[in-house]
Amino acid sequence: MTTPVLALPALSSPAALLSDVSAPVLSVAGVSEATRWLDLAGVLGCAILGGAVARKMNLDLVGYLIVGIISGLGGGILRDVLLQNGPPVAFTDYAYVPIAVAGSFVAFLVSFSEEAWNRIFVVVDAAVIGLWSITGVQKTFEADLGWLPAIILGTVTAVGGGTTRDIILRRIPAIFGGNGLYASVAAASSAVMVACTLLGVPVVGIIGGILLSLVLRLLAVRYGWGLPNGLGWQPHSRLASLWRDKRPKLRSASDASGAERRPARLRASHRIRTRRRRDAGGTGGGAP
Repeated sequence: MTTPVLALPALSSPAALLSDVSAPVLSVAGVSEATRWLDLAGVLGCAILGGAVARKMNLDLVGYLIVGIISGLGGGILRDVLLQNGPPVAFTDYAYVPIAVAGSFVAFLVSFSEEAWNRIFVVVDAAVIGLWSITGVQKTFEADLGWLPAIILGTVTAVGGGTTRDIILRRIPAIFGGNGLYASVAAASSAVMVACTLLGVPVVGIIGGILLSLVLRLLAVRYGWGLPNGLGWQPHSRLASLWRDKRPKLRSASDASGAERRPARLRASHRIRTRRRRDAGGTGGGAP
């Protein structure tokens, strides 16, 4: 395991220091090591979240472990498979699986009140989105891909584990709505990290991406922000107007004709029955 290397510029005066404030604080190796620790922090946080879901669904210890491990490692494995840059890091770095197991055990052993746990859940969830968005962006750049794949894979890394967890538990994934901003926050954090990396200040991107994720996610949960569901707009072209006006008329005309035919049949049947009764009564009354 490498150690972070500080790459401080050699400066001879305060003026030179002020003229070089845009220099990166960490070297490439330092940013890579920081990314690894951010990734591990995201694994721990998301494994705890998975364990919280397992507790809510009253699963046993095996359920805690499976749900926590899938939640903690699913996004990173999906990212690494899409990158095709060797085996997933969860299978090559032996720190990942034990940390995911530890997060599952934390949720299994510790029982908070529902109110306290909901607060912790939201904060941890917001932090995990930022951590994994940044990790996905950095891993994508290390694989020599561009800014658009970096944003996409940063978002996939942030939401992949939770989505996989919800699917195996037969729940609607949070990224599909009903849970405040989720994938949108991941995309925004990824975009901040991409922009700062391209500008040569990745440390600013790490800090800014995490802070943006925390602020946006917490505000979205607090005030119920969300993306629109389905709009009721319809095209106003002449063809669309004719189509909308024609279909109800056809339905109402058929219904009306059917309504007219049904009473006519009922009236005819009623007249036949009445005539038969009258004929039968007349015959019986006139017989000697």
